[in-house]
Amino acid sequence: MFAITGITGNVGGNVARDLLAAGRPVRAVMRDVRKGDGWAQRGCELATADILDVAALASAFEGAEGIFVLVPPNFDPAPSFPEARATAATLKSAIERARPGRVVYLSTIGAQAGEPNLLTQHTIIEQVLGELSMPIVFLRPGWFMENSRWDVAAARENGVIPGFLQPLDKPVPMVATADVGRVAAEVLQGIWNGRRVVELEGPRRVTPDEVAATFAELLGRPVRMDAVPRETWEPLFRSQGVKNPTPRIRMLDGFNEGWIEFENGEASSRKGEVALKTVLQMLIERERKRPHGCLAGAVAGLIRL
Repeated sequence: MFAITGITGNVGGNVARDLLAAGRPVRAVMRDVRKGDGWAQRGCELATADILDVAALASAFEGAEGIFVLVPPNFDPAPSFPEARATAATLKSAIERARPGRVVYLSTIGAQAGEPNLLTQHTIIEQVLGELSMPIVFLRPGWFMENSRWDVAAARENGVIPGFLQPLDKPVPMVATADVGRVAAEVLQGIWNGRRVVELEGPRRVTPDEVAATFAELLGRPVRMDAVPRETWEPLFRSQGVKNPTPRIRMLDGFNEGWIEFENGEASSRKGEVALKTVLQMLIERERKRPHGCLAGAVAGLIRL
C-alpha cells in the first residue's frame, strides 16, 4: 500500500491515479476526508491527518510500502521560515514512528541554492528528512506549467500577460504536473537505498515569450508578455496582502539570475513528456467552465499547486 498526501491537488492526484492504474493500493491522507468521496469510489483507503499532527501522520503512514509527501504551500512565510522548520520536525517524527519502506518527498528545483528565497522552505525540509534511515528520494521539479492558469484570463481578455520571469526570451525549466505525478509513482514503485535526488523538467525549456505565443495560437488572438519592473514587485505583493514579500522576490531573482537551477544542470535532469501547449489548452478549457474573473499576476511566482 502507498500513502499519498496532497491527493486533492494536481500532483498528488496524478500520483494516486498512476498508482491505481498500475493496480497498486492507495491510502489517501487528507486533512478533511469529506473531500475524499471520489477517491474512496476509486478504491482508495482514506486517512485523516494534518501535516503538523505527528500522531495522526504516523498512523496514516503506518504499514505503507512507500509514502509520497507533499507539504501545503506557504507563499508568505515568516522570516527564518519557522513554519517549514516545524513541518520538517513533524514529518521526521511521524515517518520515524511509522517506518514506511521508502519515502518520496516533493521538493523543488533550486533546493540546493545557498541564497535564502521562497524555495528555502524545501531546503530546510530536505535537510531534516535527509537524516531518516529509510530510503528517500527528493523529487525536484522545475516551474510548474500549470502556474500559467493565473494568466489565462489576462491572455483572453486583454492580450497582455504580466511577466515576472525575465528576460522574456530566457528559457525557463518548466514541467507539467502530469509528468511530476507519473515520475513520482514510478519512483515509489522502485527499489533503491539511501538518499537520492531526481530532478525533472519538461521536454524542453520554454521562454515567457513562448508562453504568450502559445496562448495566442490557442486563443486565436494576439497575446504578449509584458515584463513587470522589479522595483514594483514589493509594493505590488504587499498590496495583495503579502506581509513578507522578500522570499518571493528573491525566488524570482533566482530564476532570472540563474542561481535557481538544477543541482547538476540541464544536461542531467530527467525530461518529461507533456508539452506546454497541451497544458495551456487544458487550462483554457478549465477557465471556460468557470465564472470569469481576472486573477492574472495575483500570485505570480508561485511554484506549487
